[in-house]
Amino acid sequence: MRREQVRPRPDWVEKVEALGFDFHTHLQVNPPEPYWDESACYVFTMEEVEQLEAATAELHRLALEAAAHIVAKERYPELGIPPRWWGLIERSWRRGDFSLFGRFDLLYAPGYPPKLLEYNADTPTTLLEAAVVQWFWKEEVFPEADQWNRLHEALIERWQALLPTAVHLTYYSGSLEDQRTVEYLADTAAQAGHSVHLLSIEQVGWDGSCFVDEAQRPIRTLFKLYPWEWWIHEEFGLYLLAEPFQPIEPAWKMLLSNKGLLAILWELFPGHPNLLPAYFQPERLPGPLVEKPLFSREGANLTVRQGQALLCSTPGPYGQEGFVYQAYQPPPAFDGRHPVLGAWIVGEAPAGLGIREDRSPITQNTSCFVPHRIEV
Repeated sequence: MRREQVRPRPDWVEKVEALGFDFHTHLQVNPPEPYWDESACYVFTMEEVEQLEAATAELHRLALEAAAHIVAKERYPELGIPPRWWGLIERSWRRGDFSLFGRFDLLYAPGYPPKLLEYNADTPTTLLEAAVVQWFWKEEVFPEADQWNRLHEALIERWQALLPTAVHLTYYSGSLEDQRTVEYLADTAAQAGHSVHLLSIEQVGWDGSCFVDEAQRPIRTLFKLYPWEWWIHEEFGLYLLAEPFQPIEPAWKMLLSNKGLLAILWELFPGHPNLLPAYFQPERLPGPLVEKPLFSREGANLTVRQGQALLCSTPGPYGQEGFVYQAYQPPPAFDGRHPVLGAWIVGEAPAGLGIREDRSPITQNTSCFVPHRIEV
């Protein structure tokens, strides 16, 4: 694995926007900085990709075992999940409700096993850039190279596991990234034979017996790029207890999208080469640690400590439900950047890789997405 300088395509903006990727620049910083950065790429050997793929499959297996354990032992309080939702989660798990995808965020340095930082199991993003944008970049810039990327095909195949149906797909209207991600997922669902309808979460209504869209049509299957932990704390979310439709991701994904999963994984599989030590009690970690909210997104509210010394932290609105504490392993540096590898699972199989990097050791919403290729 190495980071390699690459000459950006002179018309890259037009080309990525033609793919529907119009959130390619961080406009919230001054001056604006690119989110999509093709001035560099990460290069892997096939052996390294096979190692990452095997680790992703193994982590998926461990996560499902942990979910079964949480349900069997009713460890929901440790995850900060309110009691009224326990039955919904258990029924969803025991039915084996349909799950589309997830993204494992990994720390990886050549010569060492990949380490799980967290599992984005409910509302993973970076999908359009991982599945489509970096693939077309590779095809143009390195046509002879390969890429760990069968995300597009895998998503269509996974949607085909559902009987043909009308699928509503919803997103938070305040996020262009979320909207474009859902638009891309709608395209894959349509290619799989489903009829699709997009709407923002604000357009989802309740008619007294079922959820409806803005035209008062019943919603039977809903893909939601809207976190479970948001919905269950809203008054409107209580209607979910009636189980009026099939949500994607399902209710049991609340167990895996929770950072408390890290502590339960380490308890069940102590010393596993793909895990970092993690506990619900910080005093159990003698060295530097990362304090992570049970619920958080985009690296918000993370704190890195060494004893009482604060090494670094990020702001944000999370932390009310509690924290988990994970051993801090400094990320590798390539040209002064720290990459986090997002390894995707679609259905039951690893499907591809996306990479975000930052000059800070904590990946945040202002981090860059950098493409990758496999060395021939």
